[in-house]
Amino acid sequence: MKTKVMVLPMSGLSKCMLLAAAAVLAPGAASAQVRPARPVAQPPGTAPRTGPAATQPGAPVPGNPDYKPPQPSDQLAPLPLPPAVWSTRDAQDLLATIGQIGAEGLDPADYDPAGLAAAISAGDPILLSKAATDRFDRVSWDLAMGHVRRAVRVDWYVTDNDIDAEKQDALMRSALATHQIGDALRSLLPTHPQYAALKAALASTPATDTAKLARIRLNMDRWRWLPRDLGQKYIIVNVPSFYATLVENGVNRWKNRAVAGKLSTPTPQLSATAVGVILNPWWEVPKSIEHEAAGKKGFVPVKAPDGSVQRWRQPPGPTNALGQIKFVMPNSQAIYLHDTNARSRFNSDVRALSHGCIRTMKIMDLATQLLGDDGGEWTPDKIQETLATKKTVQANFVKPVPVYIVYFSSAALLDGTIVNYQDLYGRDAKAMTALEMKDGGASLVPPKATKPPVPATDQVAAR
Repeated sequence: MKTKVMVLPMSGLSKCMLLAAAAVLAPGAASAQVRPARPVAQPPGTAPRTGPAATQPGAPVPGNPDYKPPQPSDQLAPLPLPPAVWSTRDAQDLLATIGQIGAEGLDPADYDPAGLAAAISAGDPILLSKAATDRFDRVSWDLAMGHVRRAVRVDWYVTDNDIDAEKQDALMRSALATHQIGDALRSLLPTHPQYAALKAALASTPATDTAKLARIRLNMDRWRWLPRDLGQKYIIVNVPSFYATLVENGVNRWKNRAVAGKLSTPTPQLSATAVGVILNPWWEVPKSIEHEAAGKKGFVPVKAPDGSVQRWRQPPGPTNALGQIKFVMPNSQAIYLHDTNARSRFNSDVRALSHGCIRTMKIMDLATQLLGDDGGEWTPDKIQETLATKKTVQANFVKPVPVYIVYFSSAALLDGTIVNYQDLYGRDAKAMTALEMKDGGASLVPPKATKPPVPATDQVAAR
């Protein structure tokens, strides 16, 4: 395992920001009025990072209001511009940035600095521009999106549009025009204080402590998997820590215990937008556990026009698995935050007990705060009055709230101490292996099987 990293000094870190960051998880580009010269939306040889995500078997069911299919992109590929021209000065700046990238938990060798140095020495402007553009593409992608490829991130359904081919090209051309290659690349790094805290911990960890270094580097990369800007106000659930947190303006506004998926029904990592809550909700039984509810007292079938049962539901009431409230946050995995009728489960230290959704302690308090934000009409009295009617009602937030369900197995405190959580679902090992690979683990993914062509004689026979 590689352990040597080059560390840059950390500067400008606010003490209060780091305190807030630790509490969450622990007890310039110029105008893009240009079009890309090359279709580089991801490093060569990797799986696509955009488009429909594969859904978990059994998660979405017909008519389930918690399900939202992934939206494919219909954008047309832009017309190419001539290849960018690199000067020796800019290429040397890029080479220096690669040499210091160990401070971000990445391996400089993955970007072939020797090859770039040789291109600089050769004095051939065409060779130099091609070599520098290739390195810029790889470095910019990894700093913005993470080195571990999406295909080897287990149960990963987070939308991240921080960079694409057009943005990548615009950033490079702007950096070349201003001779600010290093600054442009550093502008892609996560802004969350927890990333800075992990970076500081990485710098202070002895090179001999390989296990600690590997875990810090992995969780730094996980921050790069997320959007650089999570939003002014958002909810983040860290599954291994079993906590849900409402963050606003970088400060933890609300935080409480959560119950996540058990080992047989692990909670996926995803992003969604919460538009409101359902008071006195029905429970749409997941397809994967339908056999536990089918035909049993207290469950209602939803039938198709032909009379066949499409799914099973549980009506509101004291035995409802969702309790009194659930968040409305449709996503491709039909996962959401909700109340529970088994609140004693919050007393457990290891709270991997659900079918995948996030049971959240005192979630009514969280919902009440959000419903009242921005002059919302849902006062605490109105919420309680609606609950008392036993009727199912949707109450919407004035402004939608982003929700991120993530999997950080390590967090950093202000003093550099690392807090480790149990790797519940065994996701660390594969990601660590991919992080150590030059291709980010792309070669770990088996190629999709293709059907052999049908012989002409068989085609005729099949008609």
